[in-house]
Amino acid sequence: MSFRIRRSLHWLGLSLICLSPVAGGPLPDGGAPAYDVRAFGATGDGRTLDTGAINRAIEAAATAGGGTVYFPAGTYASHSIRLRSHIALYLGPGATLLAADPPPEGTPGGYDAPEPNAFDQYQDFGHSHWHNSLIWGENLEDVSILGPGKIVGRGLSRGFGRQDPMPDEPQLPWPPELPPLKPGDPRPGPFGLPDARDALPAGVGNKAIALKNCRGVLLRDFTIFHGGHFGILATGVDHFTLDNLKIDTNRDGIDIDCCRNVRVSNCMVNSPNDDGLCLKSSYGLGEARATENVTIANCQLSGFEEGTLLDGTCRKRPPPRGPVGRIKFGTEANGGFKNITITNCVFTYSLGLALEEVDGGMMEDVTITNLAMRDVMNAPIFIRLGARLRGPNHPPVGTARRILISNVVASGVPFFHGILISGIPGHTVDDVTLSNILIQYQGGGTAEQAARVVPELERDYPEPWNFGILSAYGLFARHVRGLNVRDVRFELLQDDRRPAVILDDVAGADFDHFQAPPGAGVPVMVLKQVSGLDVRHSPGLPDTRRDQLVAEERL
Repeated sequence: MSFRIRRSLHWLGLSLICLSPVAGGPLPDGGAPAYDVRAFGATGDGRTLDTGAINRAIEAAATAGGGTVYFPAGTYASHSIRLRSHIALYLGPGATLLAADPPPEGTPGGYDAPEPNAFDQYQDFGHSHWHNSLIWGENLEDVSILGPGKIVGRGLSRGFGRQDPMPDEPQLPWPPELPPLKPGDPRPGPFGLPDARDALPAGVGNKAIALKNCRGVLLRDFTIFHGGHFGILATGVDHFTLDNLKIDTNRDGIDIDCCRNVRVSNCMVNSPNDDGLCLKSSYGLGEARATENVTIANCQLSGFEEGTLLDGTCRKRPPPRGPVGRIKFGTEANGGFKNITITNCVFTYSLGLALEEVDGGMMEDVTITNLAMRDVMNAPIFIRLGARLRGPNHPPVGTARRILISNVVASGVPFFHGILISGIPGHTVDDVTLSNILIQYQGGGTAEQAARVVPELERDYPEPWNFGILSAYGLFARHVRGLNVRDVRFELLQDDRRPAVILDDVAGADFDHFQAPPGAGVPVMVLKQVSGLDVRHSPGLPDTRRDQLVAEERL
């Protein structure tokens, strides 16, 4: 047989393999042949449960050493999909993975049961379990979920009840009112968890994607709509990349918990009821593991009505029902946050940036730059060191230090919260720099609000709302050591009877080229127990240096 004939037969054989029913043809990007879920029995009609067919395709690819499980155009209703190592799910153009409704109460089947977790007393049910999800994986490596298709969580719960209504259906009250514990329910532990009213039974799913203790994960190009308690919950995931995702959901969009070496870029997250992009370091893995080496770039956060980011209408829902959205560190923070960079992000009709360390971890070496904010509904910048300390063995108070925030512009900020930076008595937030910041406040604060004593709330949930209306309209800093404010300007849309700045128990404060309009007869700055103050080149303020402790002074 001639070489030319042998070569022709060789390429013919390869072509037949690539076009076989199992392979389903090569991917559009020229990648390896895919395992088409329809070849394993999936219908894609949106009514038939395709769970078995999808999982068979994954198993076949895993048995072969890895591969891509391909979803062509169609709607694939499914319960729990179990990822395997060296597997990519590819949601093709026009493909929708639909979270199927859970079975009726008392009926077997549905989503995988939540696995036992001996450490569920330190965070709520949703953070403590992973298997009860539409897509889940544990102890895996080399896993991808790729677009451009869509995941729709119609059958998922957001944590209360078996299934959450879609946006066009009658809505349940939010936040929900929990019923009393029933006789025989176990009593919650010292931190109020686990709580039987917070749990969900086997068969009910509450997350679109859940990953635990995985390595080498790529999520790219797909859309999540109505994602349950979490669109994405990743706990203990290292070497993790999220790129070009669109998430429009009714609770948390993306939670990155106890993860290392993470890159998040080019994502849009709309979450009116909860946080959009949230870094956590919970005790869900049974250890205080830091979230570290994280970059977040070119992302957009919002809190519009669910679904209206994707349809382009971007409808606003007025308080008190909304919005939330935002980027947040915490609240779960046992392991802390180290070496984090956030850049080039947009906040629209959401809450502001929140950095919270309240569970004994170390929040260190954080740099945040180039943020644009419009209509943020509470503190545009919130940095909190607290003593909730929800963890084993009564951990000591943690640290919050070496935090740089620069190049921020914010408008439409309501009168009740300016920038809020607060440690607790005996434990300071250290070495914070605010530079090149312009914030436009609505103003309208009163003299009575200026005289208000802002509570400490050392052990409370760390949320700006809980502090009430602040006694300064622009910056309230308390229990801080090393505060540098450079090229920062505040603007007011209407007169405000509160000072622009209150410093309370602050050591080492440097204000350079700071501008803030005062109200008539109102000081720009109020000092209480302040030492090491240096103010210069700041219109409306005299150049001032105070090396010794100042009990109280107005500038």
